[in-house]
Amino acid sequence: MYELQGVSKRFGSTQALHPLTLRLPTGRTTVLLGPSGCGKSTLLRLLNGLLSPDTGRVLFDGQPLPRDTEALLPVRHRVGYALQGGGLFPHLTGEENVTLMARHLRWPAARTRERLGALVELTRFPVEALGRYPAQLSGGQRQRVALMRALMLDPAVLLLDEPLGALDPLVRHELQGDLRAIFARLRKTVVLVTHDLAEAGFLGDDIVLMRDGRVVQQGGLSELEAQPADPFVTRFIQAQRPMPGGGAAA
Repeated sequence: MYELQGVSKRFGSTQALHPLTLRLPTGRTTVLLGPSGCGKSTLLRLLNGLLSPDTGRVLFDGQPLPRDTEALLPVRHRVGYALQGGGLFPHLTGEENVTLMARHLRWPAARTRERLGALVELTRFPVEALGRYPAQLSGGQRQRVALMRALMLDPAVLLLDEPLGALDPLVRHELQGDLRAIFARLRKTVVLVTHDLAEAGFLGDDIVLMRDGRVVQQGGLSELEAQPADPFVTRFIQAQRPMPGGGAAA
């Protein structure tokens, strides 16, 4: 679905992404993994056309992403996007947030209601909470609303930028299970950003481990563990393993 050819990105004196070439397979979940500042969120924004590369090309379905905003709109309608915290509009109810693009595109009311009902069932969102504003929803509910909004137009691709990063562990654990079930049911192309190794292994078919704006290794978690391409891979994995006996550092 996506291919990056010699793509790089700089912000002032900071080289956020060094030239990289990467393919992201269709119908699978690819996790962009790595420490803060490694370039994974920048890469995700390049996929969505929110940023333009300084060098190289981003191909979507075999065609370069347009740089003109107007020409990019049809592509964006095929790509759902959700970020950490949900990014919901505070003055809109949950339902209004979810159906925003459908109303903008003037979908018939019956079509909008049908799609909303399907998404409520898919995400196990309580129907009675659709009329509440984001401030009246729990963190997990806000994230479900953001996911429904990203899926409203039934996009081919789902881009998720640290979608569970701001949640407490219990809610995060529940949503991880729901996300994996949703990915398996929909079989969409998903690109998910996280810095959490366990989450990457649980949700991802493929992992792209990044450091300092470069791809260190791409493959499954078992491959990264058994055949690390760089000492950093082993250090990163070991740093996220529980301490012996389940204890915590003082």
